[in-house]
Amino acid sequence: MNTRNLSNAVPAANADQTIATTLASNKVIRNTYMLLSMTLVFSALAAGASMALKLPHPGLILTLGGYFGLLYLTSKFRDRGVGLLFVFALTGFMGYTLGPILNAYLGLPNGAQTVMTAMGATGAIFLGLSGYALASRKNFSFMGGFLMAGILVAFLAGLGAIFFELPGLSLAVSALFVLLMSGLILYETSNIIHGGETNYIMATVTLFVSIFNLFTSLLHLLGFANGND
Repeated sequence: MNTRNLSNAVPAANADQTIATTLASNKVIRNTYMLLSMTLVFSALAAGASMALKLPHPGLILTLGGYFGLLYLTSKFRDRGVGLLFVFALTGFMGYTLGPILNAYLGLPNGAQTVMTAMGATGAIFLGLSGYALASRKNFSFMGGFLMAGILVAFLAGLGAIFFELPGLSLAVSALFVLLMSGLILYETSNIIHGGETNYIMATVTLFVSIFNLFTSLLHLLGFANGND
């Protein structure tokens, strides 16, 4: 066996594998951001319809049930075409739940300014963090365990703040969610780049939920700062 030819073949094979991985990740990124854009528009339309019709908020139980139920169905059918329908059902439902919240803020002094500031800050944070992850191509996979634990703790603390009516804890949870969702944007974008997430449907859902929670958390914090809460 010619060892020289063998040694030349190994780097070539590695290069081919790297190129294939890069092309696959680029495809996932392209599909993810395309679908994310469509779901954000669809969710905004659902929120607008909810606001125009002055629909009531479904309440905590129905909100959690609808969210986790649709999230389960999206995950279950993520490799099939029907998974796209569940993505839009999930993001549309979340838009509907956002409508009454926005109406409540817009009815308060400086409410419109609060909403627009939260929206602008959310867009800037998302574009900045995702752009940084894409440009630097750094691997943020080490954040996975911390983010999962942090989100679970923040979620339970948020429920506690609601049930026991603790506004101080609620503000602390919102601040924590801003940090966690920012970290999740970095983590998920990096995950796509490095081949950790190969399903664009699930990547879209993760980024959408990050943006949604980032916006509502900033809205809460800014509302408190402006005296609207």
